Formats: sequence, C-alpha cells, structure tokens
Amino acid sequence: MKKKIIPFIIGALMLTGCDDLFSPAIENFQGVENMYNDAEYARGILHNVYSLIPGYYDNSEYGTDDAVTNQPSNVYLQMATGAWTTSSYNPQNQWTNSYGAIQYINLFLENVGGVKWSNDEELNKLFAQRLTGEAYGLRGMFYFYLLRAHAGFGANGELLGVPIFTEPQTIESDFNQPRASFQACVEQIYNDLSEAEKRLPYEYEDVSGSVPADFQSLTQDVGKYNTVMGAKARQLYNGIIARAFRTRTAVLAASPFFEDASNAATWADAANAAAAVIDYKGGLSGLASDGVEYYSPTIINTIKDGANPNEILWRGNKGSGDNDQESQNFPPSLYGNGYMNPSQNLVDIFPMANGYPINDAASGYDANNPYAGRDPRLGKYIFYNGSTISEKSITININEGNQDGVNVTENRSTRTGYYMRKRLRMDVNCNPASISKQPHYTPRIRYTEMYLNYAEAANEAWGPKNANGKDYSAYDVIKAIRKRAGVGGTNDAYLEACAASKDKMRELIRNERRLELCFEGFRFWDLRRWKADLNEPVYGISWNGNSYQKITVEERSYEDYMYCCPIPNSEILKYSNLIQNKGWK
Repeated sequence: MKKKIIPFIIGALMLTGCDDLFSPAIENFQGVENMYNDAEYARGILHNVYSLIPGYYDNSEYGTDDAVTNQPSNVYLQMATGAWTTSSYNPQNQWTNSYGAIQYINLFLENVGGVKWSNDEELNKLFAQRLTGEAYGLRGMFYFYLLRAHAGFGANGELLGVPIFTEPQTIESDFNQPRASFQACVEQIYNDLSEAEKRLPYEYEDVSGSVPADFQSLTQDVGKYNTVMGAKARQLYNGIIARAFRTRTAVLAASPFFEDASNAATWADAANAAAAVIDYKGGLSGLASDGVEYYSPTIINTIKDGANPNEILWRGNKGSGDNDQESQNFPPSLYGNGYMNPSQNLVDIFPMANGYPINDAASGYDANNPYAGRDPRLGKYIFYNGSTISEKSITININEGNQDGVNVTENRSTRTGYYMRKRLRMDVNCNPASISKQPHYTPRIRYTEMYLNYAEAANEAWGPKNANGKDYSAYDVIKAIRKRAGVGGTNDAYLEACAASKDKMRELIRNERRLELCFEGFRFWDLRRWKADLNEPVYGISWNGNSYQKITVEERSYEDYMYCCPIPNSEILKYSNLIQNKGWK
C-alpha cells in the first residue's frame, strides 16, 4: 500500500487544494501505518470526526421570520439583510468542515481492516464491524449536511448535488471534480446508511441471555458483545441514528424545491423511512409525554451513563456545568444579554388552547389580552410581557421604562418585545454577585422531529387520514402532538376540520413543525425546501403600559436564488469543473 501521511489536526483540510497543507514539518504528523499497531490512534482519527458534527443550536433563526438578534455584527443578521455573497456572510457553508470530516472517514475506511483492535479474535471482529459501521454512517450524515446546504439548480439548469469522494485524497489526487447529480448524492447517502445499518445495533445496550442474532456470527459470548456493542458505546453512531438520517434525507429530497425529472424521491419513501423510526420507538405510544422535558432540570440532572431522555434519539455529552446559554439569552432582569428575540410572527402562530388559530373567529382571542388562553407551549418557549418566572420570583415587563423593554439597552434588550425561554434552565443564576451554573447537553436528533417528518410525508403521499397499512396516519400523529401540548380539548374541532383537506392539513402540519421545533435550527431550511417566502418582514410588539402596538423590526433582503446556499467562491475559482448554483456570482 502506498504510504500516506495524515496531519492529525488539519489534515481534513486537504480538499481546500492548498499544497502546503500536505507537507509541513514532519514532526507534526503520524503516518497511517501507525494505525495498525496503535488502536487508540486509529480510534482517534474517527473520534475526531465526531468533533466536526455541526451544532444543533446554530441560531439560524436570526435569518428567518422567527427571530432577530440584538447583536448587530451577527452573521445571520448580515446574511438576512443583504450582505450574503459567495465569499462573505455565509454561515451555513458546510464545504470545508464536511469534506474535511469525509477525508478522515475515507482514510479510516481504507485502513480499518488492517488495525489490530484487540488480541482477542472475536473482540477484534466486533470492534472492526462497529467502527466500520460508525464510519459509513458518519459519512452519510456529512453528505446529508453538504446536500442540504449546497444542492440546487446549477447555472446549467440541472439539479446538482456535490462532488462525491469515497476514497482518501492525497497530494496527487485530482481535486477538480464536477458536482454529482442530486439523485446520485441521495443514492450515495442511502448506500452509506445501509452499510451502517447492517453493521450496527439499533442502540448500544447491554444484553443478557444470548447475543442478538445479527451478531452471532461474530461471537456467542454475551460479555464480549457487551464490551463492544453494549452500553459503554452509548452516544456513538448507531443503527437508529442511521435510520433517522435516512428520514431526513428522504424528506429533503421529496420537498418542493428539489422537484425535477431527474429526482426519483417520493413522499411515500419519506413516510416509510420515518415510520421505520417511529415503529422502533413503539408507534404513537412512543411519543414522549412532554415535548419540552428533554431540557428540564429534572431530566438533565438525572441522566447518566450516556442514557437518553425519552424524547432524545441522539445527543451530545452532558457537561459538568455552565451558564452560557442563559447568559446569552436571559432577559436583562435576569442578568442576561437577550440575544434571541422571538418575533411577533412566531408568537402569532401559537393557537389558542382550544386549538383554533388566533385569527379564527372561533378562537376567542383577545388582542387586549393577547397571551391569555393560548397554547401552553407559548409560555414554555417564549418570555412575553407578564411572563412569570417562579424560580426567580420576577415578572417580565417590556414597558418602555423597564430594563427588559424594547430597545432600552443596546446589545442587551429585546428588539421585538420577546425573549427566548426554550433551551434555558431557570435554576441557573447569571447575577455576577451570585453566579451558579448547571449541567447542559445539546440534542442532535429529537424523536418529535421524526414524528413530524412522518406527518408531513404521509399527508403528501396518502392524505390526512390514510395510514397506507400502518397503525397511524398524518392526522393521528398531529392529534397526538397537539394533545400532548394541551391543545384542542377533547375533540380538537380545528384539527377535524383540517383533516378534510390535504392542503389544510399541510398548513397545520407545517405550523406544528414550526412551533414544536422553534429555536432548534429547522426554520431556515424548512422555508427553503418548501419554497416559502423568505422576505416576510419581522414584526415585534411594544407596550406603553396601557396598550400593545405592533412594530416592524427588520426587513429581509433575500434574492430569488437564495433558496440554496452557494458553492464557496474560493472553490469555484480553483476548480473549473465546479458549477455554481444558479444566480450566485
């Protein structure tokens, strides 16, 4: 095998095309052959890939109709107000990070068979199988992130994906590769996920009695199985994660923006992919009883040993204690900086507790008392005027003379009249005189997203109430989610009315998705795949002590071609075979 040299820290940047990255001082490198005799070094190459997984809380809401920020230099604010180009203010660029991860993965896959993982033959086979499965699954995941960010109709009119690399690149490699078709990229993702699924258990849990049938060809020893495939491996890439990314890919591919004769994706495929995850969870009965419990102090404090709350499919590690999220997002009265300012646009989509939208005559909405009788999720996700925080014994007041008021303090006060509550622990104290910190963790995939993916796809494929042989329909899923939230009462008359029409049900499903997943990085991508309006002005509300006044906070400035992100201009300049997405210069 030809000797290859890998920089452990920045080797993944090979695909940037800078030759000097291949030949810095040799003492900064280890050769690939070191993998064969050093299993920990070999694992380190793959574990480095985990550190490159994009963050879940990316605050991309600042660039949508769901929120603004009080930080003028924020890249999403700049992006949304006209500064987005192929070379600047492009925070959703996945090119360097994802291709860097893929380079590490390809290197690992090429050499994994030569590594001595254990002196025990059966353990060696088990480790090789699990780590190979992880690598394939992670590669499929990073190609999903690339596809979501950079796929689009090229300047040549074709629906394009990204270049596909399945072997490690060296200094002699030809980097001037064209973009593969969108369909080819989807197939590559599915192939990688299939390779992961057939090698990995659904979840890493210790077993007793006998080894699961799929792994008995590797060992009959339960202890050996548990050493490799048991609870010690929790939070590493597993089979259910692979199936979740299959679902995400299928929903993306079936969405309106990517409709094209060259794209074979169907909503039925997406619904079936999501159903596979839901069925594993136990169907509708597997839906977590409280959609916000995953970040509650009680849940966070009690999870241990890599276990997940019922709502969480995959998560990052639980930290020892911090107050970063709270310091950034608490209102000034809680000694925070109020970065995330939810919009009036978002507040208005939370229905009344009886299930009707606030603009429906049957809702009972009172504009003079706008937060009374609303969907309970509103108070769990957003601080509004009059919100009480029992843990702090305070009430939020956005009166013009109050420190939490609109635009009272630059870079700290809300611009919209609202502050984000979701994601935050109320038992954290940001008062400089008595700071207290608490453990946190970051989700990577929530099961509720999988249920919502199914509802959207099933409605498009088969209509609101047609389950197509399954135990639940799109209607059933949305009914369960709304009932969990305390919306709609016993009969949920509004849901029943929507169930008579695929179009009406589509509106309701998208609404439920928007509010259930708010502040979790979905809105930016959902608007684009749905081909929805990107330029809806962001509104807020002011309060003078007697009445509320709707205010315009920020105008959006997206061009028609900004439904997809650009290929970085630096790549276009280097590689003549790369075609830019249509409209981007």
